Amino acid sequence: MKFTENILQVAELQPDYLGFIFYEKSKRNFEGIIPTLSKSIKKTGVFVDEYIEIVVSLLEEYQLEAVQLHGDESVDYIKELKSHLPKVEIIKVFSIKDSFYFETLKPYLEVVDYFLFDTKGDEKGGNGIQFDWRVLEKYPFEKPFFLSGGIGLEDVKKIREITNSTLPIYGIDINSKFESKPGFKNIEEIKNFKKHIL
Repeated sequence: MKFTENILQVAELQPDYLGFIFYEKSKRNFEGIIPTLSKSIKKTGVFVDEYIEIVVSLLEEYQLEAVQLHGDESVDYIKELKSHLPKVEIIKVFSIKDSFYFETLKPYLEVVDYFLFDTKGDEKGGNGIQFDWRVLEKYPFEKPFFLSGGIGLEDVKKIREITNSTLPIYGIDINSKFESKPGFKNIEEIKNFKKHIL
């Protein structure tokens, strides 16, 4: 999210999380004031290999309740972050193209709350491209995860199928396919998506 009025419009739809990107290279980089939101919405800061001191500072400034780590953050990095922010949810992102070696995730199981799987692309998220969800059929862990990566209205049927599987899908992360410009979400399309997905 990026624009105040649009943030409030999306918040009226009662999402569980709202993401704010703190990454200067992103066209969705957030600078400004987050308006007062319902306590049921978790304000989430999105970071890419950021200094821990800066992450902590921004989380305190914006009273964020979750962080989404989109870079190459190590297990030790996350442990240190948790030592400063024990109550903040940690979502670690891993990008997938045609295959994925899930054993890579093992060291992270004890230090993150959720994984998020998106599509490997030119940018750190927000590429609007979808990876082959069949790769997830080999996911071997009970740790819940968010499904992400180029999800749009046309994917409702596929989402219903995968969420009815035995995979521990915790949430659906939507972004670029619902935008009229970077950081500005199309409210009617999100309403339509929510109506068909719930």
